[in-house]
Amino acid sequence: MDQHSSPSFPVQLYVYDISRGMARQLSPMMLGKQLDGIWHTAVVVHGEEFFYGGVGISNCPPGGTEMGQPISIVDLGVTEVTGEIFMDYLTSLGESTYRAETYHLFEHNCNTFSNEVAQFLTGSRIPEYITDLPSEVLSTPFGQVLRPILESMTVSPSGANSFNNSQR
Repeated sequence: MDQHSSPSFPVQLYVYDISRGMARQLSPMMLGKQLDGIWHTAVVVHGEEFFYGGVGISNCPPGGTEMGQPISIVDLGVTEVTGEIFMDYLTSLGESTYRAETYHLFEHNCNTFSNEVAQFLTGSRIPEYITDLPSEVLSTPFGQVLRPILESMTVSPSGANSFNNSQR
């Protein structure tokens, strides 16, 4: 390795099932199709876990929310984006696209955030089985019935710091 090359940092996607197994058990009966989980995702880079929810962008030590350890970890690659540049990027997102009030369970959620951040850091997208989940649910008759109820919900795992209020 050349001594003038930039350092690189691993980037991971932490995947949680917020239904804690209930989606796998109940989806065939309720939706008429099998869903393996209701996914919440976070990007882990520079020793911290970052995610978006009903309070905006938050961070915590990896696996540090009430959800505990992720059910899977996807290696997204490496980035040369430094911690300082990444924090500036997140601050910008938190003041614009990913404010608390712009959260929407189906169209603008933790997975939308993880996908955008993953592309910024690595040029790679998160797996489609995660990003396609809302349209899979809404394509079912029961999903359409539940839509008004589900749209009023937000997901904000506790145990994390709201990014826009945290110290740097």
